[in-house]
Amino acid sequence: MTLIRFRTDEVHEEPAGTLDDFLGQSNATAVRLEAGEDARALIPYLDRLALIEIAFPSFRDGRGYSAARILREAGYEGELRAQGDILLDQVIDYRRCGFDALASESPLDPAAVEEALARFPYVYQKAADDRAPVWKLRHG
Repeated sequence: MTLIRFRTDEVHEEPAGTLDDFLGQSNATAVRLEAGEDARALIPYLDRLALIEIAFPSFRDGRGYSAARILREAGYEGELRAQGDILLDQVIDYRRCGFDALASESPLDPAAVEEALARFPYVYQKAADDRAPVWKLRHG
């Protein structure tokens, strides 16, 4: 497994438990959302979570993007890690939705990831990242 982080803090070492296990206990600081699980169930606990791992069982399953966006818009500032079938050509989408770590089941070259992220200097719509859309740059 390849782990690429876009954060400068320490890697969170606690294993991420299932959503059901997390909701049944009070001391966990890491949780894993499987495809199709409702990210909104975590909103009351965001202040104590250091890591939320979101599963991507297949590159064709985009539900994790929505989960990431929901969590970032709700104010989550901890590590948001995409885990599973992570493809290089989707790296920009992961970052724009708010992921700041990628745990790929297949090897990812960090240099290729950086190159992919730099490929398009402008974006056209607002997202969970801090990049200003090109129309806003043009019109203030």
